[in-house]
Formats: sequence, structure tokens, C-alpha cells
Amino acid sequence: MSISMTTYFAKRLFDGKRFHDNVYLEVNGDVIGRITQASENTAADVILNGLVCAGFIDTQVNGGGGVLFNYAPSLATLLTMMRGHSRYGTTAMLPTIITDSSEVMKAAANAVAEALIAEALPTGTSGILGIHYEGPHLSNEKRGIHPSSHVRSISDADLATFTRQDTGKVMVTLAPENVSPDIITDLVNQGVVVSLGHSAATVEQALAAIDAGATCTTHLFNAMSGLTAREPGLINIALSDQRLTSGLIVDLHHVHPQNCALAYQCIGAERLMLVTDAMAHVGSDLQTLPWLDSTITRKDGKLTLDNGSLAGSCLDMSSAVRNMYSLLRQQARNHDANTLLANVLNMASRVPANLLGIVDRGSLQVGSKADFVLLSDDLHVEGTWACGVKVDENNSESTLYQ
Repeated sequence: MSISMTTYFAKRLFDGKRFHDNVYLEVNGDVIGRITQASENTAADVILNGLVCAGFIDTQVNGGGGVLFNYAPSLATLLTMMRGHSRYGTTAMLPTIITDSSEVMKAAANAVAEALIAEALPTGTSGILGIHYEGPHLSNEKRGIHPSSHVRSISDADLATFTRQDTGKVMVTLAPENVSPDIITDLVNQGVVVSLGHSAATVEQALAAIDAGATCTTHLFNAMSGLTAREPGLINIALSDQRLTSGLIVDLHHVHPQNCALAYQCIGAERLMLVTDAMAHVGSDLQTLPWLDSTITRKDGKLTLDNGSLAGSCLDMSSAVRNMYSLLRQQARNHDANTLLANVLNMASRVPANLLGIVDRGSLQVGSKADFVLLSDDLHVEGTWACGVKVDENNSESTLYQ
């Protein structure tokens, strides 16, 4: 069977390391063949009159397109979530299960396994990288919207679900004060990415978990022990320990812009990762969603419970990129704009790829998956391509490509 080839002309392209002007991006099937300087003697099949960059990778996605993974852990839900987020530049994700029963966790794992089997089929599942279990082994004190009825000690059944070999890349968010370093080491040795979050851990407990193999923190600044004069807490460790990557929700509701800038200054662009923590509302007109004995309501760009508490986000990755770039431009006026933009784009692509150990996504290199995004000058998404196929048909009237 012959492999189709498409040549794109990109007015500007960021490959993960540097910007290029006026280049040809050659896509062979689902991978990148070549990136070459434009020549008058070569005709392009498609002209992209904007900025082309690697597709965004979101490691914390609870829902999208009007559906929540917890409520319907199925292949159909995963397809809907991918469609809901792809219009905003997300080409790969870890669908995330919020603290729930062992049965729901198993059903979610089964759905992801089914998606991975179907990856080679024209079903739109190529962006499902694995699964993120946010809980259930969390601190009750810092559980947020996670239901207390399912917060529990780790069990053999949960360990068996976490360490399945058919669910791709697996991330587990846990509170290190409630899970022993030995168990963390066992999870890491079996390929699980352990992230610390929803935790009231002391600095000693956090460091023990990192020594045991934890490599990430979940939604930095939110639901974690704070930094005080004599109790550094998990926030201090996230900001200071160079072994950690940290996810950051830049919707300007979860974290103050000053703290977003502080995270950038302390952690650096190689280990700071943009995440959405998106609920079902993203990519849909959904305004309200039942949650336990309350309702999650979207208003003024944020999601809250009836009592006003934050309940995930309605953030998409392109908005996260715009917000982070804008606040860094304001906070770091003496920094080169191209450098800041490159760093922010990598926070949405290369950093999560590195965390998950994925070598064929996160940047635009020869042999990488042809996952790329076309951005306008103001960083809005004008088109999304996954494995060489344009998946965002909502922007088909864009003037940036022809």
C-alpha cells in the first residue's frame, strides 16, 4: 500500500527548538518526512499562512465535548473528548479519572485499552496516550471536589489497575503521606508516572516520595501543602526540586498571574507543563453539570460548585498558551518575545512528552508523528492536524490555509 505524501508551505514554523520562516513541511502518511527551506521550484499542496507548531499534549483532561469520563468511561466518551479538545490544538491527551470506585477505574482502563487497540483505525483515537488516575489515594484535607466516599488507602485491586500493560502511558496522582515510598517505587518500576497532589504532605514526606521515584506534581499551588516560614510544604518542593515536572492551570482563576510567573522563574521552561484540568464543558455549550449533591456551573470563564468552590476548569490548551504568554510578556519585559513564545509552546507540547517518555510527539522533527497546529498571530487555533490528518473541521473557512 502506497503512503500518501502532502507538502505544506508554512509561513512560520516552530520545531521545538527554533523558529523557521518560509519552509516546506513534508508529511509522509502519519509522520513528518522533511522540513526544508522553501524553494521557488517546489510547489506546496497546502499553504499555511500562520505559525505552525507541535500539537498540544494535555496530561489532565477530565472531560470535554459535553461528556465527563467518570460518568461514561467508554470509547465513545474518549472520541467525544478528543473532538471537543482538538479544535483548541490538543492532538494528544491523558483522559483523567477523578477519584471513584474500583469498578469505574477498571471501566476507564478498559475504554483506554480499547482506544489503543483501535489507534490504527480511522476512529480518531490516535491522540489517546493512556490514562491519568487523579486519586483515589489522596488527602481528605486537600481532596477538593473529589468525593470523600471514594478516598481510600491503596489496595491490591487498585495497584492491579494502575499497572495494567494495555493502557499506554499511566499517570497516578497520589498524596505521598498516604502511600508508602516502597509502593511508589513499585509503581515507577512498572512504568507508572507518579505525580504528587491533593496532599498535605510535609517536606520530608514529599522528598521521600521523590526519592522513591515520583517525578511530577499535579496542578501546582492548588490542593497542596503551602509554603510558610517553618513548613516549606509541597509547594516549596515543586518550586525547588529539579527532579520534578509540575502541571499548571493557567486559566487565571486557579492560580494568580504572579504565582504563574513565579513558577516559570523557579521551575523553568523545561519542567513547567501547561494542563487544563478540563471538565465536560470544554468544546461544548454545556453550562451546568451535576456533581455529587451539587452542580458545576460555568460562569465568567470558570467552573464552580454551588458553594463557590472551584470545580475543575473550562480551560482549553490554546487559551492556556495565550494566557501564559501574555502574563510572561507583562512580567518579563526585558525578555525576548520569541524566546518566551518558544518556551510557552514547549510547555504545551515538549514538556509533557518528555515527562511521559514519548519521543515521537511534542516537537516537529523528521520521523515524529505529524501532529501540528496552525496558530494565528494572536495565538488562536486555525487548524489542527493529527497523524497528518486535519481533524478540526470547525475552522474550515480559515484564511490562514488554502
